[in-house]
Amino acid sequence: MPVACRMCGGPAVLKRPKTGDAVCKDCFFYAFENEVNYTITNGNLFKRGDRVAVGASGGKDSTVLAYILKLLNERHDYGIELILLSVDEGITGYRDDSLETVKRNQHQYDLPLKIVSYEDLYGWTMDAIVKQIGLKNNCTFCGVFRRQALDRGAMLLKANKIATGHNADDIAETVLMNVLRGDIARLRRCTAITTGAEGGLPRCKPLKYTYEKEIVMYAYFKKLDYFSTECIYSPNAYRGHARTYLKDLERIRPSSIIDLIHSGESLSIKKDVKMPVQGTCTRCGYISSNAICKACTLLEGLNKGLPKLAIGKSNKSRRLLDAASQSSDSTNEKTSPKEKKKDVTF
Repeated sequence: MPVACRMCGGPAVLKRPKTGDAVCKDCFFYAFENEVNYTITNGNLFKRGDRVAVGASGGKDSTVLAYILKLLNERHDYGIELILLSVDEGITGYRDDSLETVKRNQHQYDLPLKIVSYEDLYGWTMDAIVKQIGLKNNCTFCGVFRRQALDRGAMLLKANKIATGHNADDIAETVLMNVLRGDIARLRRCTAITTGAEGGLPRCKPLKYTYEKEIVMYAYFKKLDYFSTECIYSPNAYRGHARTYLKDLERIRPSSIIDLIHSGESLSIKKDVKMPVQGTCTRCGYISSNAICKACTLLEGLNKGLPKLAIGKSNKSRRLLDAASQSSDSTNEKTSPKEKKKDVTF
């Protein structure tokens, strides 16, 4: 005997991972879209007249995000302008293929598209960085550069907000990672639905409470066009261990994902814990809690042929690079000043 839909009584076609309810396809669409709309309105993510850059990678999360933001903007009259913004990290056989998906989405959703690249912004591609740094710690470079590239692309578009496809699984993984690292500052910030407001360009997460499995189901039943291959450089990422652990927890207790998010949201920080003060980088002007931001530190390490010295805590990396720079300058002075290589910064 077929299972009845919990909402309308018709034949169910799936069981929601988030709630365990058996629902039909139409009721699943209704519930999924209403929950995202509630997240947007309850979190006051957008205001009428906002120009929103939607981070578009071609993957399932960003594809569903672009589709549903366009749908809800028209259905509920948010009054916002949507623009697709993609970052080309320069990963042959991965990003070049996924960007073709984004270009198709541009026409399917009738939205403008802007692509910015690491090579144009930093003078490096991820392929070139991996040749220098290897497959360990390469995600550190990509994460820092990508975040800043999104902001710079949004500025070029004159957008006043960025929407990213971070889902509930992503945020729960980040909570786990920050707990394991003992990173109190990031642990307090990682569950925020809107970040970066202090820098003048807020980024928000409309899919914050949406399970990854439900995003996949929504994309499948809606027949959305997305790119499903994982990054070729990500298997060694630290996040992968947190993801594996989270999936094991989810099998035992499906609510573990939301429970972790709520734990991060309700976290209270002791008053005597010193938190970093946000300022701006003295080189590029990007928001930073240090005099020189992490992107500039990483870029300096690459340009000096010492990429591994820039890995780790910013202050320690800064001291190591300064020491290496003084040593290099001393050596150059003994040879010829004309042989000194000019550092590339942005």
